[in-house]
Amino acid sequence: MYSSAAMKTIDFDFHLPSEAIAERPVSPRDAARLLAVGESLRDLHMRDLPGLLEPGDVLVFNDTRVLPARLRGRRGEARIEATLHKQEAVNEWLAFARPAKRLRQGETVTFAEDFLAEVVAKGEGGEVRLRFNVGGADLIAALQRHGEMPLPPYIKREAGADERDKADYQTMFAEIEGAVAAPTAGLHFTPNLMQAIRDRGVTPVPLTLHVGAGTFLPVKVDDLADHRMHAEYGEVSAETAQAINKARAAGGRVVAVGTTVLRLLESAADEDGTLRPFAGDTDIFITPGYRFKIVDLLVTNFHLPKSTLFMLVCAFAGMERMKQAYKHAIATGYRFYSYGDGSLLKRAT
Repeated sequence: MYSSAAMKTIDFDFHLPSEAIAERPVSPRDAARLLAVGESLRDLHMRDLPGLLEPGDVLVFNDTRVLPARLRGRRGEARIEATLHKQEAVNEWLAFARPAKRLRQGETVTFAEDFLAEVVAKGEGGEVRLRFNVGGADLIAALQRHGEMPLPPYIKREAGADERDKADYQTMFAEIEGAVAAPTAGLHFTPNLMQAIRDRGVTPVPLTLHVGAGTFLPVKVDDLADHRMHAEYGEVSAETAQAINKARAAGGRVVAVGTTVLRLLESAADEDGTLRPFAGDTDIFITPGYRFKIVDLLVTNFHLPKSTLFMLVCAFAGMERMKQAYKHAIATGYRFYSYGDGSLLKRAT
C-alpha cells in the first residue's frame, strides 16, 4: 500500500453542481466528450481517441463483468439491502449491508424463497460476511434472478437500477464475471472505436480486475496515511504481460483504460517497469508523490471530490493540472461520474 503522510483529504475537495452528474450515458457510447489533458486542454470526443494514440502503443482494458450484486431481502420483519463487494469463497461474499445494525452474527437474511444467506461475521462501516445457501455457478444464477445492477449511490433511481442499466452499466469488454461496479472508462468504447484503434496500429490487450463497491466509499479520515483501501482481486495473464513488455521495449506507450487497469498494472510491475503475470488481491492506494512504473496515458471518467480516484488522477497528471482540468470541465458542461464523459490524461514528468 502506498500513501503520502503529508496529504490531507481536504486538499482534494471541489464543488460540483448536482446537474453535472450524468444519470444516463450518451448514445452511441463513443459520442461522449473527451477532455485531453496534457500541457494544454483540448475539447474532443471519444471517437477522436485513435488520433491521440501512436502506432506501437498498447491499449489495456478490463474484461471484468458486473454482477447484479445488489440484493433486497428481509431478516424477520426488517428490510435489508446488501451490496456484495468481494468474493471470499464459492458461497461467501463480503457485503455492505443497510441497516447493518439490524443484523447479528448467525442470523439469516432471506432474499427469495430459495435464496438465503447467513451472517457469519460483522466488520466496520456496515460490512458483513454472508454465506449463501448456494455457491459457484448456482450463486451467479441466483444473483441474475434476484439481484439488480449495483449502480453507484450518486445515480438516483427511486426503484433501483432498471432494464436499461443492465446494458448501460456493462462494457463491451465484459467477459469474466466478478465485479460489483463497472470499470467505467470502458463504457465509452464501441466496436467501431476499437476497430479504429487497431487500424491506428495500437494493440488492445485485456486484464481482469474485479471492481468492488469499496471504490465508491468516501475517504473519512483527515490524513490520507490513515485511509484503508478495500482489496480487489485481479489477474494479468502471461500473454498480456508479454505483449505489454514487447510494446514498451519497442518504444510504445502503455495506455490504461481506467483507474482499475492502472492500479493493477502498477501493482504487477517491477520497479523497472517490467510487467509480471499476476493473480491476487491489490489494495494499492496512489496519491501524489507516487512514482509510476509502467502507465503512460490514462483514459478515465471524471471522479468524485475527495475520492481515492481523484487523488489517483492528481498523482498521475499533476494536482494543479487536474484541478484546472476539472474547473474547465465543470464550466464547459462535461458530464461527471460513471455515466459521464471521459478524459485522456498524460502522465506528468
